[in-house]
Amino acid sequence: MIERIHHDGVLVIGAGLAGLTAAMAAAPRKALVLSPTSLNQGCSSAWAQGGMAAALGEDDAPALHAADTLAAGAGLCDADMVDILTREGPDAVRHLAELGAPFDRTAEGGFAQSLEAAHSRARVARVKGDQAGAEIMRAMTVAAYVSPLISTRAGVRARLLLQDTTGRVRGVLAEQKGELIEITADAVVLATGGIGGLYAVTTTPAELKGEGLGLAALAGAVIGDPEFVQFHPTAIDIGRDPAPLATEALRGEGAKLLNASGEAFMVRYDPAAELAPRDVVARAIHAEIQAGRGAFLDARTAVGNHFPDEFPGVFAACMSAGIDPRYQVIPVAPACHYHMGGVVTDASGATSLPGLYAAGECASTGVHGANRLASNSLLEAAVFGARAGAAARDLTAPTGRVVRGEALPDLPAKALAELRRAMTRDAGVVRDADGLTRLIGTVEAMKADHGEGPILATAGLVAETALARRESRGAHFRTDFLLSAEPPTRTFVTHPGQQALKVAAE
Repeated sequence: MIERIHHDGVLVIGAGLAGLTAAMAAAPRKALVLSPTSLNQGCSSAWAQGGMAAALGEDDAPALHAADTLAAGAGLCDADMVDILTREGPDAVRHLAELGAPFDRTAEGGFAQSLEAAHSRARVARVKGDQAGAEIMRAMTVAAYVSPLISTRAGVRARLLLQDTTGRVRGVLAEQKGELIEITADAVVLATGGIGGLYAVTTTPAELKGEGLGLAALAGAVIGDPEFVQFHPTAIDIGRDPAPLATEALRGEGAKLLNASGEAFMVRYDPAAELAPRDVVARAIHAEIQAGRGAFLDARTAVGNHFPDEFPGVFAACMSAGIDPRYQVIPVAPACHYHMGGVVTDASGATSLPGLYAAGECASTGVHGANRLASNSLLEAAVFGARAGAAARDLTAPTGRVVRGEALPDLPAKALAELRRAMTRDAGVVRDADGLTRLIGTVEAMKADHGEGPILATAGLVAETALARRESRGAHFRTDFLLSAEPPTRTFVTHPGQQALKVAAE
């Protein structure tokens, strides 16, 4: 017998920053938050190191932040959404500080801010150097636990979006301890994170396998820009899964990238050197590694003896592998870090499916374009998570009959491991038609063997749209199509056709 629950309020799937922000914004309606892990575990928000980018300084302004975001997005950003992000960003940071997030402060009491790649100002608000995500999520988790309007259910994995006879999303069929639970609600907010777990080398929790995106796609939602996957240039290359991250703030402090010969090689790839956009730095490091020269981050002079206090997370990760970054260089390599694509939403977080909202990395708001600007991800989660929760709160109660369904097929561990290797090899930092065609064949064979569940639906969308985008733009780099096509166009797809409907980016 399947347990059936009706939640009189907003159902939030995912407990990262976007999910918890949405749950809080749903007040005075009650919110039920589902998480596959304990709160503050298994979400990228808690692992974020750099901080939150926002125009908080006297020498900065939302318009300047917007200009940097648009430039990094390589022509594909939605300018209106970027305007919302950058205008509402400062208040979002201040709100988190009021909730208890202990942002670093200046002697005068203002927000201490650091410079990161492709920013024209030092505008990244940090916590204890590289502890922003962990500390922000700690404050959010406490706030969620003490709120009488928010209840949580951990160890719950979504297996199917429930819809009624009109196609409206009404809830979720979930699994907990091997048992299925049917949970219906007036509105559903997807905040399930990214797709890093689909790649063999990633900086994100292994639980994030694009399942929210896949569930929405299989339910008929429009998906935007799934081919755009950002690879962080400086994952710490010590053979761990997931790979620890050497925050970009290190390069903002002056750390240099060297190859095995001790050459500072970034000037050969971009005049901005270490502060070039992430996609440029990732490809440069990839090229050095492929050429057998290796890549290392040298922060001995830039940070040196201050490592334990200024960047404790990076310091601990290095020391656990026998590397003392105060005196030694850090081996680095690109790793899957962030998905610019996702479930398409409007400014209120509404998707193309009535009753379904999305926020955070699983959503495609259009703010990131082809290449996310550093430290805009936590900001987007906070700004648009609040908007999605508020909009979901105001949704009127549905009346259609819920259509019962079976859990979508899962992917066995052995097949998932094979898929991760194939995604890294064929849809990684550098791509071409042969590799992407091979990847599509791998995904289709797995669908035939195991059925099409959300994991394979997401992997297929990434591969198909990457093959269809016959250009290089931002994080999507094709060795067989090196130039960028004009005019810039976003990708919108629905399942199962997977034929891109192109619209010009404004």
